[in-house]
Amino acid sequence: MNRTLKIRLAAGLVFVLACWGAYTTNAFSQGKQPPELKINKITDDLYEIEGDGGNVAVYITNEGVIMVDDKYEPDFEQIMAKVKSVTSQPIKYILSTHYHADHSGGNTKFISVAEIISTVNAHNNIVRHVQSNAPPGMVAARVTYTQETDLFLGGKEVRARHFGRGHTNGDAMVYFPALRILHTGDLFTAATPLIDYPGGGSLVEWPKTIDAAMKEWDFDTVIPGHGPVTNKAALMTYRNNAETMATRLREQIRAGKSEEDVKKYMMDQYKLAPTSLNIMWGFPGLMNELK
Repeated sequence: MNRTLKIRLAAGLVFVLACWGAYTTNAFSQGKQPPELKINKITDDLYEIEGDGGNVAVYITNEGVIMVDDKYEPDFEQIMAKVKSVTSQPIKYILSTHYHADHSGGNTKFISVAEIISTVNAHNNIVRHVQSNAPPGMVAARVTYTQETDLFLGGKEVRARHFGRGHTNGDAMVYFPALRILHTGDLFTAATPLIDYPGGGSLVEWPKTIDAAMKEWDFDTVIPGHGPVTNKAALMTYRNNAETMATRLREQIRAGKSEEDVKKYMMDQYKLAPTSLNIMWGFPGLMNELK
């Protein structure tokens, strides 16, 4: 592991209670140029591109590059430039963590230069236009898997696996076994958990999904779906807080609180705006799942 790696979140960091709209609104909805992206070195052969959409992992081999996620379509040129700034190898494969446009929107352009791979549920959610605020013309992966797939390129291995529901019904985590590094997608972010119930998500299953990954894979460093690179302890803290969130909301619902009372409690407790996707996508499903 490169000693210059900087863990930028303390293990005790819990929720950065930010509005999820910052993650899901970008150039396509604002009519503006996408913001400048930044590439960070994690190890000698693994980099992370952050800014605008979800965090992109860039794994360099002597036969090509394996990426995790590809942000929004308008970020294509910047991503290509960032990758070229650290290697002359072409992008061969992209492993998608889930179907949302801030992680898979770039498929529309990357499909012509790389093979994109996702869970079958992520593929189907794109095809069925499940994301209500997605840009038009999103493209699904051509190669899919149900539970797990392995990639071998240039003598290096990358594993992608669907451990269960959480953020959506098609979340994948991506593991770099030689580096002991995990990319979680949006099963771990620097924000309050967003449960996409239209996309098959589940707050109850979320901690169990993280538990399964932590039991299966040995890792130290964690690349979240959004937010700075961190560590296993921070992921565990996030998992525990997701469980606490479910417990607190269930107590409110089972105490006979009205929908408006529960919604107000959720907004006050987690500093959420009424127009946040946590409320618009998550609240109706939460009431049903936790009753």
